Amino acid sequence: MDSESRASELVRVLRREGRVDVAESAHAFGVAEMTIRRDLDALVNRGIARRVRGGAVSLLLRGDELPYAMREVDAVESKRRVASAVASAVQDGEAVVLDSGTTAAEVARALAGRRLSVMAAALRAANILAADASTRLLQPGGEVRTGELAAVGPLAISTISSLRFDTAIICPCGLAGGVLTAHDLDDAAVKQAMIASASRVIVAADSSKFGHAAMAVVCPLAQADLLVTDVDVTPAVAQELDAAGVLWERV
Repeated sequence: MDSESRASELVRVLRREGRVDVAESAHAFGVAEMTIRRDLDALVNRGIARRVRGGAVSLLLRGDELPYAMREVDAVESKRRVASAVASAVQDGEAVVLDSGTTAAEVARALAGRRLSVMAAALRAANILAADASTRLLQPGGEVRTGELAAVGPLAISTISSLRFDTAIICPCGLAGGVLTAHDLDDAAVKQAMIASASRVIVAADSSKFGHAAMAVVCPLAQADLLVTDVDVTPAVAQELDAAGVLWERV
């Protein structure tokens, strides 16, 4: 396991338990304690943890989200499979509004070069889609969130609300208790505008999003027409999806 993969696992432990122990982690990963200390120092530098004797404690609250650079290397293969399946569900000629986040960036890569009209909420996805003239690229106005590089605020919502899309591709921060959630209140409002302006809603969420509730509620899961996730989804989550009556698939 490389350092980025260890970092992702350490962050999961921090979020779940609030603390990481150096000796226990070294044993679990089969590496030297010094290696874990370096991994924790990297998390400290990113503002995710604070070092304490024998380990580190989390600085992440429910209202916080991981830095984009951390999420960008987390569950990459799962996100790519989900993105490919989502792209396959989109027909050429559609007007699509695409959410922000790391999964949305993978969806943008899967859609790039297609004959589509796409409004990308984030500059990261827009840069990917802009590389091929086959895709008509639209962008909302508004303030750009630092790190995410996503458009938020009244201007973004007004632009999205003035248009009608065939498909909205939503990438929630969390999915628990039958609702989609987001860490940022302004981001949640943009997602809601996308859903209201689209004839169909596709939710793209790798299995790590399930059971995690961020602060802002976006919408009930039942508003999704299709949910795409990965093969690591648990039987309990599968039952929850079936009970919600949502069409879903794992890839």
